[in-house]
Amino acid sequence: MNESNQMIESGQPIPEANVHIKSESGIDSISTTDYFKDCRVVMFAVPGAFTPTCSARHLPSFLDNASKFTAAGIDKLACLSVNDAHVMREWGLANKTDGVIDLLADPRGEFADSLGISRDMGPVMGRRAGRCAMIIDNGVVQKIFMEEPGVFEVSSAEHVLANL
Repeated sequence: MNESNQMIESGQPIPEANVHIKSESGIDSISTTDYFKDCRVVMFAVPGAFTPTCSARHLPSFLDNASKFTAAGIDKLACLSVNDAHVMREWGLANKTDGVIDLLADPRGEFADSLGISRDMGPVMGRRAGRCAMIIDNGVVQKIFMEEPGVFEVSSAEHVLANL
């Protein structure tokens, strides 16, 4: 967890961590400081690639509304999951996210822990990122929309768009 053992709040900088993005050329380790610098990003976190709500509703809500985010001045859409880069790449290919949503793999949950969004999701899923969305401007969280366990409402693309 982050040093204060609490979830990140509006006005706080994104913590330093490394995430992975897999492309055709391999796996890149990317510093969160570099990724979120000098841009506006909407990042949503999902418990897992290929899981029911994440695949059927959460990811598609952002794919379907990507052009609206661009029109609203968002430079990047990112999806964070405590999965490895190989799984995230395959999930992206299956959902045609290339060039639309960056899939950020957090294989050890270090970034999710530092954000204070890690949750124990029981014996099947284990420790994962809780479902949420954040509006991040130049590395600083502007707004965070954290879901209650088992709920998908405030982290949807439609809700985030209404709160830009």
